[in-house]
Amino acid sequence: MFLQGLLLGFSIAAPIGPVGLLCIQRTLARGRLAGFVSGLGAATADAVYGLVAALGLRAIAHAILGVQHWIQLGGAGFLLWLGVQTWRQPVQEPGNPIRPATGLVAAFGSVFLLTLANPVTILSFMAVFSGLGATTKDFDSAPALVAGVFLGSALWWLLLSILADALRQRLAGSARRWVNRLAGTCLVAIAAWILIGLRSIGIR
Repeated sequence: MFLQGLLLGFSIAAPIGPVGLLCIQRTLARGRLAGFVSGLGAATADAVYGLVAALGLRAIAHAILGVQHWIQLGGAGFLLWLGVQTWRQPVQEPGNPIRPATGLVAAFGSVFLLTLANPVTILSFMAVFSGLGATTKDFDSAPALVAGVFLGSALWWLLLSILADALRQRLAGSARRWVNRLAGTCLVAIAAWILIGLRSIGIR
């Protein structure tokens, strides 16, 4: 079950979306540690949803999905704010110390909340875990499965932050500043797309 969870966590984290964009941007702007810690926020949120699915807590899952549009609305607003902050964020020159631990806590927490704002992810976990036979009160296999999901996701974010940091060493400060602005613009555009989609289904 652990290896299955490892592969699942890696495959769910791998597609590049808003979280991947933030991880890359933060690595380019502030260094590998900031990008990796941001990714750990996503890995932790994946583990939370994975735990709910693995333990077969359908009542909690359905309660979350029942208000998913409102959660997504809050997530879109938060993403919009992150986009503006990313556009304005100063770059960290290579070799200079990374911002203090409070900055890393904020990096982790912001991505954790952003990932939780996509409750549809829990449907993917429930479908896969059900196929693995791990959602029917199989409490013995759940911890290994969820640990695998977390570590698989964390492995992806580590690899992505290493690759982005290698690129960071080759980019001048002005180029990384434009990366911030491009990433911020993309995040704002994604938030606007989500809001338009929610409006089309009657969310005001």
